[in-house]
Amino acid sequence: MEVPGLAHNITSPLSPCEGMIKDLSLDAIQLCERDGKEGGFISEMEELPVPQNIKISNITCDSFKICWDMEPRSKERITHYFIDLNKKENKNSNKFKHKDVPTKLVAKAVPLPMTVRGHWFLSPRTEYTVAVQTASKQTDGDYAISEWSEIIEFCTADYSTVHLNQLLEKAEVIAGRMLRFSAVLVKDNSGSHGSPISGKLEGLFFSCNTEFNTGKPPQDSPYGRQRFEVQADILFNPDTNLYFGDFYCMYTAYHYVILVLAPKGSRGDDFCKQRLPALDLTNNRFLTCKKEEEGDGSLVFHHAQDVILEVIYTEPVDLALGTVAEISGHQLMSLSTVNAKKDPSCKTCNISVGR
Repeated sequence: MEVPGLAHNITSPLSPCEGMIKDLSLDAIQLCERDGKEGGFISEMEELPVPQNIKISNITCDSFKICWDMEPRSKERITHYFIDLNKKENKNSNKFKHKDVPTKLVAKAVPLPMTVRGHWFLSPRTEYTVAVQTASKQTDGDYAISEWSEIIEFCTADYSTVHLNQLLEKAEVIAGRMLRFSAVLVKDNSGSHGSPISGKLEGLFFSCNTEFNTGKPPQDSPYGRQRFEVQADILFNPDTNLYFGDFYCMYTAYHYVILVLAPKGSRGDDFCKQRLPALDLTNNRFLTCKKEEEGDGSLVFHHAQDVILEVIYTEPVDLALGTVAEISGHQLMSLSTVNAKKDPSCKTCNISVGR
């Protein structure tokens, strides 16, 4: 059962609340700190039942359902549940700052299972631990609480097709006008943590960004002094399918869009058909391939100006098909976002299903 309404002004001398979470469907949940002691909200009363056999189900990229068993004693006195939700420690720290947000939840005692949902404190494809207490609110505003339950581990899911279609719609809004280009460049790996292709789809990353005034590849590069460049029609043509893979930012003003180019009938194409929204090669807001209306009917290519496009090509590319040369400008710092966590506070690129 979905949590029904937002709790207000739940306070305690030992565990002060940090403020309300907005725009969440956790309507009866407030985020608070836990002091690490057994009995953070203590009032001397008959012991409350400790949650047993915790079960996590219906896991998505930003929600899950939780239920547990309880002994019948004092069950009728339970008014709230305290949920301690934490990310598992990961030794591979990310260079992009992921804001610390409260993960201690206070929920009204609703019938179980209870849905916990919110992109503020749940990230896609991330391992979490969860423990639960039962609590009884007293007339003086304090709480009698049980001991903490056992700690359960679970992992959130990738973005679903529904999520990706919502991300696609948001990305289309800010894509901007289309600029012409003729070549693509090999770049370093990128991709946000929650995309269903991150770490699962093999391919090469390419950039199609151009200088605004020339329409040519930038003179400066964050990808090293040597640049491999290939003509766009070798990878992007009517025998290629185009898919939308992700839309995200990393606490910056600019946004990334991940696209996938897959030769029709290839393994990469089969993989993407089952997981990603397909785009019309000749009519979309990010990357197009059209026959020139006048002249010899050769292919003309355009890319969106106002987002950073990261294009994955799912098949090997023979070096003989392109050229390798040293860049004429400066080598810049890498902008790779590989396996990075997106900014959960950005209203431009965050979505949630079922709200």
